[in-house]
Amino acid sequence: MKKITLLICLLLTAAGVNAQQEKGIIGYTNWLDNWTEFKPQKADSKEPNQILAGNIKENTKLLKRNVYVLQGNVYVTNNAVLTIEPGTVIIGDAESKGTLVITKGAQIIAQGLETDPIVFTSNRSMKKAGDWGGVVVLGDAPINKFGSVGSYNMDLDPALTVYGGNNAAGNSGILKFVRIEFAGKKVKGADTFNGLTIAGVGNKTILENVMVSYSGGDSFAFYGGDVNASQLVSYKSINDDFKFTQGVQCRLYNSLAVRSSYLSSNKDGSRCLEVKSFEKKSDTDFTKKSTLVAATNITMLNDSENIKADMQAGLVKEAIYVAESASLELKRSVVSGFNPAVLIDSQTEINSENLKKIKFEEMFFNQCSGNIFTENITDNSDLENWYGNSVFFNVYSNTDNKETFVDVYNQRRPDFRLQLGKITASSGK
Repeated sequence: MKKITLLICLLLTAAGVNAQQEKGIIGYTNWLDNWTEFKPQKADSKEPNQILAGNIKENTKLLKRNVYVLQGNVYVTNNAVLTIEPGTVIIGDAESKGTLVITKGAQIIAQGLETDPIVFTSNRSMKKAGDWGGVVVLGDAPINKFGSVGSYNMDLDPALTVYGGNNAAGNSGILKFVRIEFAGKKVKGADTFNGLTIAGVGNKTILENVMVSYSGGDSFAFYGGDVNASQLVSYKSINDDFKFTQGVQCRLYNSLAVRSSYLSSNKDGSRCLEVKSFEKKSDTDFTKKSTLVAATNITMLNDSENIKADMQAGLVKEAIYVAESASLELKRSVVSGFNPAVLIDSQTEINSENLKKIKFEEMFFNQCSGNIFTENITDNSDLENWYGNSVFFNVYSNTDNKETFVDVYNQRRPDFRLQLGKITASSGK
């Protein structure tokens, strides 16, 4: 992969009284090596020699030696398994808004390799966000809508986009060492596709080392289900990097979100993490579980040359939004360059019960214009006092990104230590 100049936090170690604690994305080796691509516009284009269209009703294997084009809405149905060899390239057709849908009961086995990832990308010569649809995986795990089922309503077949059920341990397959680039096409009269939509998916599904770049919608959208995910990378999405809703129970670990003041949308409702329990209150069964996200070692970074100027120009919004009745437990994570770091829904009363559902522990808040606020309320002293308590081990800083983060491709792995409010780095091996 080509070298990049992006500044990324690989390891941040804060010195505590009794222990040292890593913050942000971690790894004894750089797990971003080899399989990621931060300049996909410059990647070599390949000409397709195979067409994927219509319904895939039986077990099918896509081979590395071929290049496939997704034409229109392609559904894997009839409990079939779609297996994709490492290194396979699948191109979304822009004209027909190519989209791959793994229907409820079917599976995708897209198990790439670190040195040979599976790539979904655009067929345009000048690639941009929203060129094609995206990848949609539907399962039979619980959601909190009435009737326990939902439908992914775009311009897709409603009979083939049903998701949800009672199987928290459902298995929709494997997505590992996969890149999804330039997806998220806008649908006329509807919403925008996401790079990767995970709806009603159970915890036997494997989601590891997946990168979504330049999505016209959300990079990763989780609608209900019971999900484990790690080493996810969202790069310069137009909308949310990670969206959670409809009662999803998600455990997210060691993942990265990089936004851009100029590429990512600065409108209200576009964040690194958006944690909601529902889309429409009238559709929600409140006897079922509300959304719960437990996230650890996450890095959320606004990639900006002049973050203060971008904030003054109104180009930067909050990194995290927690809506009414949703729960977020965020630990050992980095939030750098946002305005503010966290926004809590105005419908959420700030009391001991709700504060127990919204946890920020061992955090590093850096270069944020304010840390944790309630929506539409400028006085956040109650929240500052609560989350600033030493028992939570949260750290607040105003350090330039070039001092806080390192170019992981051009330097050896550093060992960061936070000492007396200043960041110093020693050489790593």
